[in-house]
Amino acid sequence: MALIYCVEDDENIRELVGYALKGQHFEVETFADGRAFWAAMEKKTPSLILLDIMLPGESGTDILKELRNHPSYKELPVIMVTAKTSEYDVVKALDGGADDYVCKPFGILELISRIRTVLRRSKKAPEEKHLLFYGPVTLDTDTYSVTVDGRECVLTAKEFELLRYLLVNTGIVLTREQIMEAVWGFTYAGESRTIDMHIKTLRHKLGEGGKIIRTVRGVGYQIGGHA
Repeated sequence: MALIYCVEDDENIRELVGYALKGQHFEVETFADGRAFWAAMEKKTPSLILLDIMLPGESGTDILKELRNHPSYKELPVIMVTAKTSEYDVVKALDGGADDYVCKPFGILELISRIRTVLRRSKKAPEEKHLLFYGPVTLDTDTYSVTVDGRECVLTAKEFELLRYLLVNTGIVLTREQIMEAVWGFTYAGESRTIDMHIKTLRHKLGEGGKIIRTVRGVGYQIGGHA
C-alpha cells in the first residue's frame, strides 16, 4: 500500500484528501506545516508527497528544493497542490523538480488519477542503461551527472530528465506532447513555450554538446538522425 504525505495548511482540504485517498486504499498522513512534515520524514519515507506552496513558516517551494538537494529524496515523487496558477508558478515548480502540478480548486478524482500516474512513472525501468551518451555528451543516471568532453555540466532536475529522455530515444523524433508527458507527467496549454525554454537553456549549458539536440520544425526535437 502506497504511503502518501499531504502537506497542507487548510484543515478542510487535509481532511478531504485524507478521506478520499484512504477510500482508494492509500495510506495517508497529513501535516499543517513543514516542521511536522520533516519530523515524519525522519521516521518514514512516503511513496509520494502532495505539497502546498503557501504554507506557514517554510514554504512548499523551499521544501521541494530541500527534497531535491537531499540524496535520499531527490527522486521522491512530489505533486504541488496550490492556488498559484500562473504559467510562471507552474514552470517554476516543475523546473524546481515537481513531478506534477494540481491547481486549486481541484476535483478529487483528477487528483487521485494524477497520483496514480506519477507513482507509475516513478518506477524506474529495470532495463534502462545507467550510462547514456551521444557525441561529446555523457549522462550517468547512477551519479546523476552530465559531462561534455569530460567537463562536468550542472543541470536542474528537469533539464537532466529532459536530456535523459532525449538520449534514451536517440534517433527518434519526439513531439512536444510526448516530451511533456514523459518528463513532466502531464500536458497543459503552455507546453510548447515551456519545452522550448528548457531546450534553449539545456543547449546553452551543454555548450558545444548542445548541437546534438536537433529541432524538427513543427514537430519537436531529436538527438541523432539527419538534419
